[in-house]
Amino acid sequence: MHHAPVPLGTFPTPLEPAPRLAAALGLGPDDLWVKRDDLTGLGGGGNKIRKLEWMMGAALAEGADTVVTTGAPQSNHARLTAAAGARLGLDVVLVLRGTPGTSRSGNLALDGLFGARLAWAGEVDRAGLDTAAAEVCARLRSDGARPALIPFGGSSALGARGYLRCGEELREQLPDLRTAVVALGSGGTMAGLVAALGSGSVLGVDVGALTDPAAAVSNLATTLTDAEVTREGLRIRRDQVGAGYATLTAPAREALRLAARTEGLVLDPIYTGRALAGLGAAVQDGDIRPGEKTVFLHTGGLPGLFGHPDAIAFAEEGAGVFDA
Repeated sequence: MHHAPVPLGTFPTPLEPAPRLAAALGLGPDDLWVKRDDLTGLGGGGNKIRKLEWMMGAALAEGADTVVTTGAPQSNHARLTAAAGARLGLDVVLVLRGTPGTSRSGNLALDGLFGARLAWAGEVDRAGLDTAAAEVCARLRSDGARPALIPFGGSSALGARGYLRCGEELREQLPDLRTAVVALGSGGTMAGLVAALGSGSVLGVDVGALTDPAAAVSNLATTLTDAEVTREGLRIRRDQVGAGYATLTAPAREALRLAARTEGLVLDPIYTGRALAGLGAAVQDGDIRPGEKTVFLHTGGLPGLFGHPDAIAFAEEGAGVFDA
C-alpha cells in the first residue's frame, strides 16, 4: 500500500559544477558535478529527508502518534527522523546502539534539541537493535501510544522511492550523466538511484554499515523496479571501509581536506568522506574516466563531523598560523 509522501524537503536540490575538485582528482573541468542533497532543508539537511517523506506519510496514514527508529549514536537518519517528527507533531523515540557516554555533540545534540527520547540498546548487532526497537514499540502500545517503526537508515522499499525520484531529478538536470557516486550504508539511497538510472550508472562506495550491502541494494532495487536487479551487475567499491564504519580512514581524511580546500564543500567522516575517496580511487583505476559526466551525491552528515573526535582534531590541525 503506497501512501502519498508528506512534503518535508526543498526539491529539486541544486546540481553544482566542481571544476577545482575535478582537476585535483584528475578529471576535466566540466566532468564533475555535486548533487547537493545536503541542502534538503529540514533538520540540518541530508539524504534521509527524501526517504522520510514516504515513511512519515505512511505513519500518518496509519494514525501513528509516535515514530520509533534505530541507528548508531551519531545516526543522521535518527536526527532527521527527530526533526521530521517535530515538524509533523509526532513523538519520536530513537533506539541507539551503545550506552550513553560523555559525548553530547554532533547529531546527539540535535536529537535533544528536536525533543526526541533516546533508548540505549547496549552493544548489540543489527538483530539486537531491531529487537530493542520492537520492545520499545510494545511498551509504547501498552502505554496507549500508537507507534510506527521506521527501519534502520530509512532503508525500505518505501523509503527508497525517495531516491528513485532523486535519480529522475538527476536525469533532468544532467541528461548525459555517466556515473553517480554515492556512499553505500544501509542501501536505500543507492537502490533508488539504481532503479532510476540503471545498475551501470551508479557507483556505491561501501562505508561498512552492513556485512552484505550488495544483497540489500539488489533486493530493494528489484522491489522498486519489478525487474531483477542482480548483485553481479552492481558497481560497488569495498576498498574504503578501512578499520570499520566508525573510523576516520586516511583516504577519507584527505577527501575531507580536498573538498573543503578546492570547493568550500564540507564532507563528513563516515559517509561522504569515504564516497569521495572512492571516487578518487575509481579515477585512479580507470573505472571513472575524464570526458564523462560524473555526479558526486552529497548526502549531508555535517553534524557527524562535530560528533567525531578524530575528525574534529584533524580539521582543527589544518589551520596554519599567520605570523607577520
